[in-house]
Amino acid sequence: MKPEFLRVNLLALCTALILAACASSSMAPVEDRSRSSPSAVTQPAGPGYHVVKQGETLYGIALEYGQDYREVAAWNYLTDPSRISIGQTLRVWPPGATSASGSDAAVSTAPIIGGVAVEQRPLDGAVGSPQPVSSLNTEHVKREPMGGKEPYSDARYAALSNPPAYSVPQDATTSTATSAASQPPASSTSAAPAATTATVVTTTPAASEQPTASASGIVWAWPADGKVIGNFAQYKGVEISGKVGDQIRAAADGKVVYTGDSLRGYGNLVIVKHNNSYLTAYAHNRKILVKEGQNVKRGAIIAEMGNSDSDVVKLHFEVRMQGTPVDPLNYLPKK
Repeated sequence: MKPEFLRVNLLALCTALILAACASSSMAPVEDRSRSSPSAVTQPAGPGYHVVKQGETLYGIALEYGQDYREVAAWNYLTDPSRISIGQTLRVWPPGATSASGSDAAVSTAPIIGGVAVEQRPLDGAVGSPQPVSSLNTEHVKREPMGGKEPYSDARYAALSNPPAYSVPQDATTSTATSAASQPPASSTSAAPAATTATVVTTTPAASEQPTASASGIVWAWPADGKVIGNFAQYKGVEISGKVGDQIRAAADGKVVYTGDSLRGYGNLVIVKHNNSYLTAYAHNRKILVKEGQNVKRGAIIAEMGNSDSDVVKLHFEVRMQGTPVDPLNYLPKK
């Protein structure tokens, strides 16, 4: 009986251990230790983000927001810029930016009401006249008596508050008159600021050859020599006529951020970024002569005119400010 009893107990013990192991394994949390790609993280919607719609490409989205498509791909951890999905949310502003230009929001300042006047003093410690900031409310700021080396007294305070009329000594009057007489007579324009009286003579080339500078500080020039055959209201840019092989030139200094034909309706396209706000697009080229990442100067030949993805030979030229098309005729020199 004893061996059989031992076998039964051993069997019961093994069964209990197996059940305990199963219960323990079923309670253990299941953890996926595979590291997920950052691109799988859902991006928040709102300013600085774009939800991909049917028919859109990363190149077109980047152009819409005035960005380099490679930077947009990097911000969204995309290894293949040609693969985006409908409904996918993409970051189109730089991380931490509060505007499409990539800079923080403008800091606004307001005058301090009821503040204390700011007094400017030389470094040698001498006491000068207080210079209140014009935006401060200094109505109740006490300006008298001024600091000095004399001890305070009511009599001294009264004297400072009501100073006697100042009389000019005779010798000083004579000296002043003599000094004034020795000076040459002032011209009628001497009282005006120098900037308004100076005359600068310059020679300027013809209007069609003269580059122009916008408020952004960019100096612009025409990208082609043909006639304008389409305006901004029709095409969100200008259409310039020409012959196959005509030179297409950079309208301003900048960096080539795109070359290719991935944007439908543009054909062989070149995009040049000039600063954080402005870029230009040159479409329908026969041949592209620059590469992405290349820096170009205003007037540099970047392509040859053609009719790629177009019925006629022409250049479609766009100026975009923070991704929004603006009329190029407001920037280019007058013809």
